[in-house]
Amino acid sequence: MPNIHDELPTEHKDPLISFLNKLIKVAVKLLAILMVLVIFWGVADVVYVMYQNITAPPFMLLSIADIFKTFAAFLAVLIAIEIYQNITLYLSTDVIPIKLVIATALMAIARKVIILDFKDLTPMYIFATATVVLALGITYYLVGKHHKERFVDEREGDYK
Repeated sequence: MPNIHDELPTEHKDPLISFLNKLIKVAVKLLAILMVLVIFWGVADVVYVMYQNITAPPFMLLSIADIFKTFAAFLAVLIAIEIYQNITLYLSTDVIPIKLVIATALMAIARKVIILDFKDLTPMYIFATATVVLALGITYYLVGKHHKERFVDEREGDYK
C-alpha cells in the first residue's frame, strides 16, 4: 500500500523542497536525541527528588506535598517518553501521529490535574481545565473510532 500521507517527501519535483525536507528530517532526528537526554535527565531528577524527600526530616516519611512533587516528576518523564514516541513514529512513517499526540496532551493535562492545589484555584480555572480534559477525551475517542473504522475498511480493500 502506498504511503497516503507523506508530509515531508524527500523526493519532490522541486530540488529545493527535497533538500529542505531532508534538513527538517535531520532536525527531527536531533530532537529525538535531545528528547532521550531529557528523559534521562528527568529520571535523574525523579531519583534526586525522591532522595531529598526521603532523607529530609522526618526521615523516611513523605508529606502529601512531597508525594505530589514525586508524581509530577514521574509524569513529566512519562510525557517526555510520549513525545519521544511521537518523534520516532513521525520519523518512521512521515505521518503526524494524531492519536498519540492527543494521548500525550491527555497525559500532560492529567499531570496538571494531579498536581493542582485546589485551595489556590478559582472555579473558572477548574472549569476550564475540566473542559480541556473533556474535549481531549472526546477527541481521543473520535480519532480512535475513526482509525478503527479505517483499519476495517483497509483490510477489506476499500481505502478511504
